[in-house]
Amino acid sequence: MIKELKTLIAVAREGTFAAAGHRIGLTQAAVSAQMQRLEAELGFEIFDRKGRSAHLNRRGHQILLQAQELLRQYDNLGSSSVGTPASVLMNIGAIASVQRSFLPDALAQFHRQCPHCRTRVIPGLSIELINLVDVGEIDLAAIIRPPFSLQSDLRWTTLIQEPYRLIVPRDVPGDDWAGLLASQPFIRYDRSSFGGRQVDRFLRQMHIPLREVCELDELDAIIKLVERGVGIALVPQTAAHHDWPAGVRVLDLGSHTFHRDIGLVHRAPQSLTEPVRLLVQLMAEQAQGS
Repeated sequence: MIKELKTLIAVAREGTFAAAGHRIGLTQAAVSAQMQRLEAELGFEIFDRKGRSAHLNRRGHQILLQAQELLRQYDNLGSSSVGTPASVLMNIGAIASVQRSFLPDALAQFHRQCPHCRTRVIPGLSIELINLVDVGEIDLAAIIRPPFSLQSDLRWTTLIQEPYRLIVPRDVPGDDWAGLLASQPFIRYDRSSFGGRQVDRFLRQMHIPLREVCELDELDAIIKLVERGVGIALVPQTAAHHDWPAGVRVLDLGSHTFHRDIGLVHRAPQSLTEPVRLLVQLMAEQAQGS
């Protein structure tokens, strides 16, 4: 089962069976077969499958955490470090854009101040990470603010507001964002994500007819598609996207600008450990600085 668990971790990190297979040298079919074999051995499904996409479900995320710890112990078999005092482990959920922006700087500062602590960053969609905080599998999650109220024992801390921009290929003329949306092919931010729902609500409020050509969740992929001339898109200007690619023009929505809030979901402050409170503080500082 060790082989299957390593593949599971690759799938979680890379996001898809195909990307995981490319990373570890397997075909997509081989990755899929390993995950089916793992589910058969466990006796329950760990992925929610829809069409060709597969996302870890709640039990899948629990298995992922256990797999990471099991493989850590497996790698330490025979190590002289066995029997030394265990360090404090913190599990942190984070969406992809947070991992690419202020999280590394916050973690670097955290480890300098808390050398006895270990951290594990769990990737995922915002809704998945909220569930993991709720069931106690992770200590906190850096996500997009959900469009619903959190459970009574969870708290929200806003870190940063990211404005949405219309991005168009460099060679597409015009500055009328509404006219461009009505006339150009549109690449949609996935409606299953919190950020994509914001785009969907905006478009419905504006009553703009669209000619959609693609829908996906990964912001960097959307930007690359625009740069390659596939269409235009509405995306948040994240901390990692202050410098846009040369092949992209960025249009401000003016008075119609809307934002996505990036922040932390965690337990009530009085129930947090000192290291978790410190990391919350450092992430807030790094987010504001970015």
